[in-house]
Amino acid sequence: MPLDVPTPLSGLRILVLEDEALIALDVEQLCRDNGAGEVAIASNLREAQQASQPYDAAIIDVMLDGEPTFDFARSLEAAGVPFVFASGYDQLDEIFKGFPDVTLVSKPYAGDDLVEAVAQSIRKLARSAG
Repeated sequence: MPLDVPTPLSGLRILVLEDEALIALDVEQLCRDNGAGEVAIASNLREAQQASQPYDAAIIDVMLDGEPTFDFARSLEAAGVPFVFASGYDQLDEIFKGFPDVTLVSKPYAGDDLVEAVAQSIRKLARSAG
C-alpha cells in the first residue's frame, strides 16, 4: 500500500484486550497492517487498567478467563474512548442491554470486519461529540 494513502486506522493508538495470545497477536498485526501507530495488548483486566497510554480506540474481548470486561468497557465509555467488543460467546444479552451503541464482532471474524467496526466506532463517537 502506498505510504500516502490513508488506511482505516492511520496513526491511531489501539488497545487490544484479549486473553488468547495467538488471537491478540493476529489482531495486533491486523491493526498495524491497517495503519495503527501503536498497538498495546493486555491479556487481563489488571494489565488493561495499568495501561498508562491514552488510546484512540480499543478492541475488547467480552470474557477474560471467565471474568466479564463490562466494567472496563464502561470506564472506556466514560473516558470517551471508542471501542468494539469481540467475542465467541453467543449469549450476550447484557452487551445489547448495557451497550446498545457498541458493535459486537463475533469470533471468528474476518479482519476487514473488525477493522471497519473499529473505524466506525471512532467515526460514530466523533459525530456525537461534534
